[in-house]
Amino acid sequence: MKLPKIRELIEAIKALIVGPYTSKFPKKPHTPYKSFRGQPKFNEDYCVGCLACEQVCPAKAIDHKDIKNGKTAKRIIYHYTDTCIFCGECEAACIAEHKGIKLTNEWDLAFFDRSKAFETIERELVLCEICGSIIAPKKHILWIVEKIGELSFSNPTLYQTRLKELGLADDNLIASIKENARDDRIKTLCAHCRRQTTLTTKNSKTGG
Repeated sequence: MKLPKIRELIEAIKALIVGPYTSKFPKKPHTPYKSFRGQPKFNEDYCVGCLACEQVCPAKAIDHKDIKNGKTAKRIIYHYTDTCIFCGECEAACIAEHKGIKLTNEWDLAFFDRSKAFETIERELVLCEICGSIIAPKKHILWIVEKIGELSFSNPTLYQTRLKELGLADDNLIASIKENARDDRIKTLCAHCRRQTTLTTKNSKTGG
C-alpha cells in the first residue's frame, strides 16, 4: 500500500476545513458555465416551423406532426429530451437568426415518467385553396416575405398571405375578378395547383 503524498494530505486537510470541492447541490442550486450546452428550447417569437432543425438532428430527437381539421391545419413540432445529445446542430441550422430553437443552461432533466420528456411548439399551416394540401407554416411564409421584400409581389401565395395577416385582403376585389377574369391567379395555391392554373385557360377545369 502506497502512503499518501504530502500534497494529498494538505488537500485532504483543506477539504475538512474549507469544505469539499464539489458543489452543494441539491442544498444550493447548481449554476452551470455560460458555455454549458443544456436542453434546446423552442422560442415562440422566432420559430417559423420550417423543420430545418429536424432535418439536421443526428439523434432524431426532433419530430413533427401535421394535423388538418377541415380548412385549418397546424404543425406540432416535438423535441424529445431523453433522446437529445445536446450537440447544438438544431440551433446552428435555424434559419430564424439561430433563435427559433436555442441551447439553454438547463441541465436538471430527470423524469420519473419518460413519456413526458419532451416539449412542443405549434405553428399554423397555410393550405392550398384548390386541393387543400399543406403549403407551409404561415409564419414561414411571412418570414420569406420579410426577407425578399417587394419581390414577394411576384408570387400570389406570398403577398395574399401577407395581406391577410395585415387585414388588407380585399374580398370584393377577388369576387369581381372571379366574375370577369382568372380569380385562380390570385389564390393561395400549392406549387402543383399554381402550375395547373398557369397552364389552363379560363374555361378549362383545373385539376389534380
